[in-house]
Amino acid sequence: MKLAKSFLAAAVVATSIGGVAIAQDKVTIGVSVPAADHGWTGGVNYFAQQAIDRLKTTYPDVEFVFASAADAPKQIADIEDMVSTRNIDALVILPGDPDAMTSAIKQVKDAGKFVTVVDRQLSITGVENLYVAGDNPGLGANAAAYFKEALPEGGNIVILRGLPIPIDQQRFDGFMGGIEGTQIKVLDDEFANWNRDDGFKVMQDFLTRFPDIKGVWTQDDDISLGAIEAIKQAGREDEMFVVGGAGMQQILQRVKAGDKLTPIDVSYSPAMIATAIELTTSHLVSGVQVSGRYILDSTVITSENADEFLDDKSPF
Repeated sequence: MKLAKSFLAAAVVATSIGGVAIAQDKVTIGVSVPAADHGWTGGVNYFAQQAIDRLKTTYPDVEFVFASAADAPKQIADIEDMVSTRNIDALVILPGDPDAMTSAIKQVKDAGKFVTVVDRQLSITGVENLYVAGDNPGLGANAAAYFKEALPEGGNIVILRGLPIPIDQQRFDGFMGGIEGTQIKVLDDEFANWNRDDGFKVMQDFLTRFPDIKGVWTQDDDISLGAIEAIKQAGREDEMFVVGGAGMQQILQRVKAGDKLTPIDVSYSPAMIATAIELTTSHLVSGVQVSGRYILDSTVITSENADEFLDDKSPF
């Protein structure tokens, strides 16, 4: 996995001078993630557990409290319990609904805990100490670059978006900026909630309404699977191509095989949760200063480099 082009935090080994973080002997780190309700969050849970198991072996004095939650109220209850009964020193959280959870996460920070937020930005800036995410604008821009290459004379396309939260808007803006000035026409865009079933339904609607579609941007591989099924059921797989994102193994196998319906993918790995856990652990155990933003590159995955991203052990 390629690392960030810009890691705004300085990685400086701490000392006891000048207020720099001091390493602790015994620490407890809470890790809170959404339940594995689709492929990408399944990957988040997998990579979180992998990182925890690895770090527990490396750092026997570190205790991890892991919880996954199906909704925001449960996730809020989990982190409140981590603070009140487990006395965590730090929280690593991928908020399922960042707007609904910002206040609760701020309370963790106000209680003096180190807070690492992953993937989804909170509604208030400056709450977290560390933010770890993929390059959302880059995901959109890289997809747009392929559309321009594949449709040099323009053509009709449709867009299946994720959820109405900031990272979706960043991806969408990156894509729209990338195709600006071309003859590519967006017939419509609708939210498919990063969900396979919703992707199927939205794509069915697009196929019914639009007889001429040359390209489909889903920005997410779970959505792509639903869209592909709708396209195949309509018998229109020879009319268009689909570009998603995240690096789902099922999609990458198709890309590697040269499937014309899924010619490329764009990386946005759920393994970013492992990066967040490792950085937070390094901060508490070794006193490494990691406050800031850590953005993982968005990479175009083709049949030529797909092997670099394939992992037969990954559930996503």
